[in-house]
Amino acid sequence: MSLRVTAAAAVLLALAPAVPVHADPQDQGLFLTVSGGDESWIRGVRLYCSPRPRGPHPNAEGACAALDTARGDLDRLRGDQHPCTKRFDPVTARAVGEWRGLRLDWRKTYPNDCVLDTETAPVFRF
Repeated sequence: MSLRVTAAAAVLLALAPAVPVHADPQDQGLFLTVSGGDESWIRGVRLYCSPRPRGPHPNAEGACAALDTARGDLDRLRGDQHPCTKRFDPVTARAVGEWRGLRLDWRKTYPNDCVLDTETAPVFRF
């Protein structure tokens, strides 16, 4: 892992909000990230689903509903089926933390951002 990626991840973790005071102390939420194929860029957001969807994720309700439908198995997300180009520009999605008491550490690489969206939206649509 390059120094730039490590530094970017450290900045994102530092900027990630702490667990809100009103939150269930057992709910650490999920930290979702997407990085480029050369790992030269990264974006991330925190998502909380318990006791209700919240956090800085732009569509916390939709993301939590998708995770509920998949029972926390990110490989079972239904996504948002739409056509994509065959352009190869790999992106890696990662979810680390807790969803409804289940510890998760999931990572998957997709051929491009469109395929990621097709297979995981709205969870990684941020």
